[in-house]
Amino acid sequence: MTSLHTRHIKPLILAGLDGKNWHLADYVARGGYAQLRRILSDKITPEQVIAELKASSLRGRGGAGFPTGLKWSFMPRQFPGQKYLVCNSDEGEPGTFKDRDIMRYNPHALIEGMAIGAYAMGITVGYNYIHGEIWADYERFEEAIEEARAAGMLGDRIAGSDFTFQLHAFHGYGAYICGEETALLESLEGKKGQPRFKPPFPASFGLYGKPTTINNTETFAAVPFVFAMGGEAYAGLGKPNNGGTKIFSVSGDVAKPGNYEVPMGTPFATLLELAGGMRDGKKIKAVIPGGSSMPVLTGDVMMATDMDYDSIAKAGSMLGSGAVIVMDETRCMVKSLLRLSYFYYEESCGQCTPCREGTGWLYRMVHRIEHGQGRPEDLDLLNSVADNIQGRTICALGDAAAMPVRAMIKNFREEFEYHIEHKHCLVPAYI
Repeated sequence: MTSLHTRHIKPLILAGLDGKNWHLADYVARGGYAQLRRILSDKITPEQVIAELKASSLRGRGGAGFPTGLKWSFMPRQFPGQKYLVCNSDEGEPGTFKDRDIMRYNPHALIEGMAIGAYAMGITVGYNYIHGEIWADYERFEEAIEEARAAGMLGDRIAGSDFTFQLHAFHGYGAYICGEETALLESLEGKKGQPRFKPPFPASFGLYGKPTTINNTETFAAVPFVFAMGGEAYAGLGKPNNGGTKIFSVSGDVAKPGNYEVPMGTPFATLLELAGGMRDGKKIKAVIPGGSSMPVLTGDVMMATDMDYDSIAKAGSMLGSGAVIVMDETRCMVKSLLRLSYFYYEESCGQCTPCREGTGWLYRMVHRIEHGQGRPEDLDLLNSVADNIQGRTICALGDAAAMPVRAMIKNFREEFEYHIEHKHCLVPAYI
């Protein structure tokens, strides 16, 4: 039964979707493409579009949380050559599954958002880079592109205007590193997906060396709703500096795992309630609030925290991609860290020595602790290796490998010490 706490929550991007009503006609019936048509027919200037987006306090939904309107303003509008717009749909962060649902159930919202962005920045060509392991969603997005093109919402002279925007889908091959925006650009160019040194930044030297703006799938999909209700009204759904709604991918030990779209600043306790609460009535122990690369927090801390960038940062972690991984009292933190460390060890692209070598060291040390071969000095050594990885790599994958280690030891040190001393787990065995 819906409680008083959750009854008022109304999604935007995910509203009214049933898995079948994803086609263009369904989207138009929900008011789709009305904002793109209005912007073009009323000749709203690109500067006005960007100003409205700034007023919305929409921040990037891919992990960094950078203000979207500000990012769009970086694009040099008077650049004489080709410019590019890129959507990052390479969703590979463990625990994150929101972007694939947007492409599966509401792909035209993404297309309209990209078209509005292209108009605002004077861009005529765009690409959606889609994770290679969600092939059905890639095919769904291709179908949606063809529908939009046939209806005059993509291509030359969109909706009878002078605006032209060609959008293409591109699939990766499942490499986690290609979620990093410059590695994505390298892959899109047909090269090995490895991060670039920055500067130069993509806004000045991006795809094929041309100015490029890259945003996450959810960020683009939110744009039509910003303009449908107005920037200030959209901002008012959330908290100051945290505008609008956010889709959280809730997984782990909850009764109803799934995607939940709630206003920014919604208490975690309310989000947990939407997800059916803890499975089998067990006690909450730990939560990773923003995808596997974010620092873990204890259950008690999370229950007193709101779901927005600033609140989670104050609690000691980051909102990240919005993947909320919930763990109950039966979970061993050493075993959980072992699984995470193995992932980052396997997914390191090998370009930077601290990450290439350090992720292997982290994994092997946690492995020996889990298997009864740990040494008392291992915890300090783990922290030392993590310190020597974090902040010393070209991209953030090194940080992603280091932060879970440091947070697990900080918040659950007694479990690691018990493993080392007793050669087995502190957590009782549950059937």
